Amino acid sequence: MKTAITSSGNSMDSTLDQRFGRCNYFVIYDSESQGIELIPNPNKDAEDGAGPASVQLLASRNVQKIVSGEFGLKIKDLLDSLKIQMILLKEPGKTIQEIITLLNHN
Repeated sequence: MKTAITSSGNSMDSTLDQRFGRCNYFVIYDSESQGIELIPNPNKDAEDGAGPASVQLLASRNVQKIVSGEFGLKIKDLLDSLKIQMILLKEPGKTIQEIITLLNHN
């Protein structure tokens, strides 16, 4: 299963980015292969529509869950329609590695 995590930087020591559509990077973690893909967010500086565009980017990579600090108002219905689960994590200091460890224990 692939899970996207919003990240402030491009390493496993980076922290969770609280913004979904305008995060700096997406880390896609594949729980089956234990593989990790770091993707710079091409939508972070978009004038508007950053959230829906980011959803489409992640959906095109077959992501089934997204972990972020917050999601915009337009996102929930779109994610529901694509059957992508939102995971709200209100711990801005958590590193990407810590989040992946949590995912592996659930």
